[in-house]
Amino acid sequence: MVPNVVLVTGVSSFLGGHLAARLAANPEIERVLGVDTAPPRPDLRRRMGRTEFVRADIRNPLISKVIAGADVDTVVHAAVNSQSGPEGRAAMKELNVIGTMQLLAACQKAPQLRRMVIKSTTAVYGASPRDPAVFSEDMEPKDLPSSGYAKDAGEIEGYVRGFGRRRPDVDITTLRFTHLIGPRIDADLTRYFALPLVPTVLGYDARMQLLHSEDALAVLEKATTRALPGVYNAGGDGVLMLSQAIRRAGRMAVPVPRLGVPAMSRFFRGARLVDFSPEQMRFLNFGRVVDTTKLRESFGFTPRWTTQQAFDDFVRGRDLHPVIDPDRVTAWERGVGDLLARLR
Repeated sequence: MVPNVVLVTGVSSFLGGHLAARLAANPEIERVLGVDTAPPRPDLRRRMGRTEFVRADIRNPLISKVIAGADVDTVVHAAVNSQSGPEGRAAMKELNVIGTMQLLAACQKAPQLRRMVIKSTTAVYGASPRDPAVFSEDMEPKDLPSSGYAKDAGEIEGYVRGFGRRRPDVDITTLRFTHLIGPRIDADLTRYFALPLVPTVLGYDARMQLLHSEDALAVLEKATTRALPGVYNAGGDGVLMLSQAIRRAGRMAVPVPRLGVPAMSRFFRGARLVDFSPEQMRFLNFGRVVDTTKLRESFGFTPRWTTQQAFDDFVRGRDLHPVIDPDRVTAWERGVGDLLARLR
């Protein structure tokens, strides 16, 4: 059943704003409200069409007046932030966790609410050397995330489960996205692969599973317009090793001993190039792969792009040129291989 009035949080972000644009283009939806603390960029605002922008802070209890006054029957919570801004980690946690708590409190008091969609992350599974080869939705992390966005997402999912017990009449869909990538995505991971010299941890080669940003939008749109309650992993088919991704981007890997990683992280953070948080470093060490069978069979969605295709689209869209001629790299690797063969 298509909703009548949809409220989308975080519409100044890529996902929130473009989702609002897609929903506003659906004539079956009566109203679309977009909420954020700051207005979207002018180009994004134009894309959003008839979306009604409401400048509001979900951390403020006044959000309940917005939901009640507009008779919102569907809420899409896309304001969970994976990157700390100039205000720092404390402000990021306050927006993610406290903001979600206030939003859920407002939703609990809205008798007309029938559906809720939560943008979450596969980072809730953590990343450690003891992880299984593939995580399914019913698995628990071997090492609980202890900081950052991953910890926030775990707490948010806990509050959402509590809300579901108090409001069993509301259909709740939780979407655990793998890392998003694509020409229009600006995140720590995309900035990492755009570096001419890409630092890696010596002795580690993580498995990565990625999701194209357009597939992420399609999943969110379907969850909003259809009653598909449950928790779903969302990621592209296949995996890329970190070393393969660096080569496909035409970058050069620079292995760093593990003891030198903190200093490297401080340097890149200070230069405002990439914010290497501890959780991101664990991901780049150990990687993470999830099972998407439930997404395909129960949710009824198969991503258009595989992990490899999504990454290649990012490389083409960003027009990343090889730092060193690929033919030279291939010739050098072949020479090293021949030398090792002779030594053996």
